[in-house]
This record gives sequence, structure tokens and C-alpha cells, in this order.
Amino acid sequence: MERMTEEEAYALDEHYTNNPPKVDRSKARIRIPMVRIDGATAEYLAKESRALNKKPEEIISGLVSEKLAKAH
Repeated sequence: MERMTEEEAYALDEHYTNNPPKVDRSKARIRIPMVRIDGATAEYLAKESRALNKKPEEIISGLVSEKLAKAH
């Protein structure tokens, strides 16, 4: 694959700056606002994320799933 020249890169940047893609927000998969977490929770998620090689959201999802399973 050929590399883009600097001139082509600037032209492409200008094009997308002036013509941003249209996004249909109604088709978004997840529409949950961000939430704040305390330092201890952030440290726990970071530690578990490294130990289990998982994303923090996967860890949170697992914890919620466990809680829901115990509730039923």
C-alpha cells in the first residue's frame, strides 16, 4: 500500500474538517452517561484489569451479573 503524501494528508484533513461524517445517534448501542467512581474503586478495577487481562467494563459487567444471579 502506498503511503499518503503530506499534501494528500492535509487535503484529507481539510475535507473531513469541513465535512464531518453524519452520525445517527439513535442507532448508538449504549446510551448511558459516564459515572464518577472513587479512588479505591478505580484502583480495584485497574488491578483486576491487569491481573485478569480484561477491560474494566468487563469486570464491572461480571460483578453486576453475579449480583443479579444472586438476587434471583
